Amino acid sequence: MIAGYTQNGREKDAMEMYVEMRRSGVVPDQFAFGSVVRACVGLKDVELGKQLHADVLKSELGCELIPQNALVAMYTKFDQIDKAWIVFDKIVYKDLVSWGSVIGGFGQQGYELEALEFFKEMLSLGVYCPNEFIFGSVLSACGGLFQSEYGSEIHGLSIKFGLGKDRYVGCSLCHMYAKCGSLESAKTAFHQIDNPDVVSWNAFIAAIACSGDSNESMSLFSQMRHLGFVPDGITISRLLSSFTSFATLYQGMQIHSYVIKKNLGVNVPVMNNFLTMYSRCSDFSDAVNIFDEMTSNVNLVSWNAILTACLHHNLPDEACRYLKLMQTSQYRPDQITLTSALNACALLASLERGCQIHDYAIKSGYEAETSISNGLIDMYTKCGSPSDARKHFETMDNPDVVSWSSLIVGYAQFGYGEKALKLFRTMRDMGIKPNHVTFVGVLSACSHVGLLEEGRHYYETMETEHGVTPTREHCSCVVDMLARAGRLREAENFISQMSFDPDIVVWKTLLGACRTCGDVEVGKRAAEKVLELDPSNSSAHVLLCNIYASTGSWDDVARVRKLMRSKGVRKDLAQSWIELRKRVHEFSVEDRLHPQMDEIYSLLETLWLQITTAAGGSVLDQKVALVEHLQE
Repeated sequence: MIAGYTQNGREKDAMEMYVEMRRSGVVPDQFAFGSVVRACVGLKDVELGKQLHADVLKSELGCELIPQNALVAMYTKFDQIDKAWIVFDKIVYKDLVSWGSVIGGFGQQGYELEALEFFKEMLSLGVYCPNEFIFGSVLSACGGLFQSEYGSEIHGLSIKFGLGKDRYVGCSLCHMYAKCGSLESAKTAFHQIDNPDVVSWNAFIAAIACSGDSNESMSLFSQMRHLGFVPDGITISRLLSSFTSFATLYQGMQIHSYVIKKNLGVNVPVMNNFLTMYSRCSDFSDAVNIFDEMTSNVNLVSWNAILTACLHHNLPDEACRYLKLMQTSQYRPDQITLTSALNACALLASLERGCQIHDYAIKSGYEAETSISNGLIDMYTKCGSPSDARKHFETMDNPDVVSWSSLIVGYAQFGYGEKALKLFRTMRDMGIKPNHVTFVGVLSACSHVGLLEEGRHYYETMETEHGVTPTREHCSCVVDMLARAGRLREAENFISQMSFDPDIVVWKTLLGACRTCGDVEVGKRAAEKVLELDPSNSSAHVLLCNIYASTGSWDDVARVRKLMRSKGVRKDLAQSWIELRKRVHEFSVEDRLHPQMDEIYSLLETLWLQITTAAGGSVLDQKVALVEHLQE
């Protein structure tokens, strides 16, 4: 009964049956322990799994193979790699399930090299003949490392062991080669499969879609139908994942038409994928239309998809609105929902809402999830509370590179450069490998505190010592660092020597520094580059005007302003917002749209009178002085 419940996804019933068995005085055997440990994985309850581990040891069945293998699989699923290794190491007579559990578990949790080492060790014993599932795990590890060379060697071994034409191995090979960018090898591996079925075609399409080649994915979809295979919901879902931009929207619409004709639109997972596809490739309104059409068929994935769509289109207010609607439905937020909600709060700089999400995460037991913790760190830093971000960071048991990087970037953005660099050094001492986001924070910190030479050192060694290839974002940080130090010509030379074409952000960074330093010549060249990339960019025109004004070149100021008028370029209105009584109020320059605008201006006038009276002098004199100051 326990095994039956576990195998059919009724883990809670399996656990209740196990408790009833213990109370009745029946002693579990290794088969019961194996089933109930697997039930813990379905329940996502690692603490319960640890209690069962203790129960196994007390029952003197700790040396039995079945519960040991189940414990290895459980601990790897919960990313408790050290505990999984301890259990595996104590297994005296390991079988293929033991090796498969540790190889697959380590590979799935991002320990791909360790997974390959286990595979190598297993082969060196000369006792075990790897099956198709072990080959699948090893090939997945090669894909995770983007090492097609390793994968090719494993491919040769699979042929040697007589599995070169196996469907499972063939699909794993397709995915590995496609992930590594070797599409021709992926096709060759697929065509070597004996009698591929719909599942094989789905895996092949998924592999090519993973590479982002939408044209090739569509071609395979046509071939599949031409050969008589009937695509199912999984086929459509895999195919849609290759449509990621406006350029692929028409292809996505073709597949949408096919789904309507074949009456697959009632398939909720398929419609969720269409919702995601339209949010990536089209206007937000198209995603909303899909969501509205689903009406009563929406599930938790649907709600998460529409929240993600709001954030993708930079509509955090809409995300908050949908979150409120979701709370009136039968579905409760999960960790994906909460991560999206925290991102929305960060974009709105809404600390109060962010704290409410934090409270909910604590009550619902999600606070310990790494993704939630990272979202909280990001939210607190962007809402102007780096101290709260640091407090939460220090409560984490195993902060990952995202946790460290979020706090480092947050410190850098708020001008705490020394704290950011100290945190980076601590991170390195603890053996955490930095990523590209980490170095954005490090370089920004060096820029803000004026550590030019140290920043140069980090930039020059980030690839050689840490394996992080510089991106445009890193280059923009270096330009900002040089410009803040007043070395504008050096910054311009750095841009000309970049290994890729500089984007508009790099040139705007240099242009902004030219305005501060009053360098007209470099500023003109930077402005020209910005306008080449975006002729209607208002900030470039305004910054150029400010540079001319700072040097008294009023004729040039007039010329640029005339150019702006002829092009129809208008300065972007400054905006601000304030949160009051759980509502965010937005304002822009000369805004008259707020429903309480008369009261606001009346109060401002009262405050102005109080200020001028306290400062002395007439109201007119104070206003004139303020206007002159603002013009300066």
